[in-house]
Amino acid sequence: MVEIEDAASPTDAATARRGIPHLRWWIVGLIFAGTVLNYVARNTLSVLAPQLKTELSMTTAQYSYVVGTFLISYAVMQPVCGYVIDRIGLKKGFAFFAAAWSAANILHALASTWIDLALFRMLLGGAEAALVPAGMKAITQWFPMKERSIATGWFSAGTAFGSAIAPPLIFAITLFGSWHWAFVVTGVVGLLWAVAWLLCYDSPDRHRSIRAGERAYILADRAPVPVGKADVRAIVTSKRFWRIAIPRFFVDPAWQTLNFWVPLYLASAYGMNLAQIAAFAWLPFLAADLGAVFAGYLSPFLTRTLGIRVISSRVVGISMGATLMIAPGCIGLSASPYVAIGLFCVGGFAHAMISVLHTTLSTDIFPQRDVATAVGFVGQIGWVGGAVSTLAIGQVADRIGFAPIFACLSVFDLIAAAILIVSLPHLRPADPDPEQVGA
Repeated sequence: MVEIEDAASPTDAATARRGIPHLRWWIVGLIFAGTVLNYVARNTLSVLAPQLKTELSMTTAQYSYVVGTFLISYAVMQPVCGYVIDRIGLKKGFAFFAAAWSAANILHALASTWIDLALFRMLLGGAEAALVPAGMKAITQWFPMKERSIATGWFSAGTAFGSAIAPPLIFAITLFGSWHWAFVVTGVVGLLWAVAWLLCYDSPDRHRSIRAGERAYILADRAPVPVGKADVRAIVTSKRFWRIAIPRFFVDPAWQTLNFWVPLYLASAYGMNLAQIAAFAWLPFLAADLGAVFAGYLSPFLTRTLGIRVISSRVVGISMGATLMIAPGCIGLSASPYVAIGLFCVGGFAHAMISVLHTTLSTDIFPQRDVATAVGFVGQIGWVGGAVSTLAIGQVADRIGFAPIFACLSVFDLIAAAILIVSLPHLRPADPDPEQVGA
């Protein structure tokens, strides 16, 4: 027996006619806003890292331990958060985790040692791990397969936009207060978003503001969702899971480096202070915004113009992004901070392309019931890669510098693309798009 998840009686015809046009894009806007706040919260630490290293007497290695606790907690909790969301529902689950990460962020203001920071960072990572599983489950619910990469692009743009506005925003807060207030303000705003999510979100078959035509359009290419809980064992033992999880292990270190190490690199390599970092460190994330949106539209463009399968279009885009990642691998050859920032921008654009299309693959090959759990496990593998690379950077950066590290990140992305190309014949969609022959 099968049924549509969260099934409920349709709203009456009059309500459907009075509904909000193109509601699914408003839903993406709500997720985008939550993603921005999530990334502002997590990037508060990296922006303040040069100041906190002095005030809390942290070494570079100790800073890597603080970041590492966040990454490990995030990695461990991604599938847990995804499973909880699949079990209790997206509306309640996402709101709970958003409130939890906001409260954990506020606690950072109480830190007096690097160990305190590590503890609060662990709590933050565990709660923030819900972001991608929740966001991708919402996109799977609200978008047919042919539009998912576009929606994922806008969702992912929130990660880069949050990272981009964090440096000037955090600098402004600390200018008028202290570093403690930076954590408090960003946490309180996150709590407000959690309330907004509870008030505004529902699935398309339950939402009171959706029009009947849009509901029918969304559900047209979706297979019925089996009743029951996600089968964790079936997910993690399937070959399709490992064909996308292993590439994720090689992809994620680049993003974690951009988020947690660029301010320290600019300070150590070029002597930039907090004001100078705030003026320039946001640019790679602006480029990542553009890359995320570009990747979202690239996939349907390739299917229309070249007639290739939807999944093949994702892999083509990932391969293009991996090729562009050669640019940030050359940062060590630059003697100018402006050239370095420019190469970071190319890296941000390229990595966003890879991330959007790779994350969309999870919604393509796993059914809706299992999406949050599957995305969580794939993300766990990626964040393990990010944690390993971050801890390694903390141990070797002071001795060998950042140039070899950036070069390795470029090679990792090329390896990920190669694995996906080899795996392509074995990747099949869970809910085929009827408009894509052979998809």
